[in-house]
Amino acid sequence: MARYLISFDDGAMTFPEEELPDVAESSHAVVREAQEAGVWVFGGGLESQRASVVATDGTITDGPYPETKAVLGGFSIIDVPSREDALAWAAKLAAACRCAQEVREIMPDAAV
Repeated sequence: MARYLISFDDGAMTFPEEELPDVAESSHAVVREAQEAGVWVFGGGLESQRASVVATDGTITDGPYPETKAVLGGFSIIDVPSREDALAWAAKLAAACRCAQEVREIMPDAAV
């Protein structure tokens, strides 16, 4: 099995605000489905623009970096047998959240 990060950019959800309860219920239904299927690891939405950047010397600045064009808005981590399975879950999340999802495989850590 491999773990995948499924994510979307902050601001990608462009539906009217009054539709948020329906979108939230749809996305929670997909999460419940993933939990029941045993593939859900973790996920959630992120507070908009509440990032801090900690440099290698410990210096802390408000983030994200100004040149960043896209900021992570939310993510899911799933553990599935194949990339095709990850893409299928991303399609369900995209439909539920009404926005495109990016899929990336998480590198395995041999030390764990």
